[in-house]
Amino acid sequence: MHITLSKQLFFITTLFTLLALITFKANAGDATQALPRGIITVDGRDAPALVLNDINGDSYDLSQSRGKWVFAHFWASWCGPCRREMPTIQAIAAEFKNTGLTIVLINTAEDEDTVFDFLGSVAPDMNTLLDSDGLATEQWQPRGLPSTYFVDPEGKLRYIALGGRPWDKGAYLGFLKGLIK
Repeated sequence: MHITLSKQLFFITTLFTLLALITFKANAGDATQALPRGIITVDGRDAPALVLNDINGDSYDLSQSRGKWVFAHFWASWCGPCRREMPTIQAIAAEFKNTGLTIVLINTAEDEDTVFDFLGSVAPDMNTLLDSDGLATEQWQPRGLPSTYFVDPEGKLRYIALGGRPWDKGAYLGFLKGLIK
């Protein structure tokens, strides 16, 4: 049976089109979902050092969290959005405990009594690192408070969330769960 050149070209074109569609559909499931409002992709540079004591006097070093995503949240008691957001962080803390996501709170340049009173009233189950002199905050350079940085398991900055977010709801909770899949 003899196939004409035009039929051969049609067959080859159809075959390549089908292969392209199959490849596109297979990769579409891997594509990054649209980020929730207020979460911005950053350039993947190394995260600044973060070595601070928490409110109990225990030391924390960001480098010890390698292998996990880190939710590094900068806040202050005088910040209205921080006050509204903190209970949502407390709400997710238990869900993400012992997972691939470590939640780290960093208070910016306030005294221990102020921090203790604030957490006692809005998020009594949370602990925070104390950046009493503000030097760690200067290294990280948040554009405002609250600011949440997402450090990947290799220690690279991947996302930042500017302003308060309802972390225990909808797209934000889905975003967090997606990080540790």
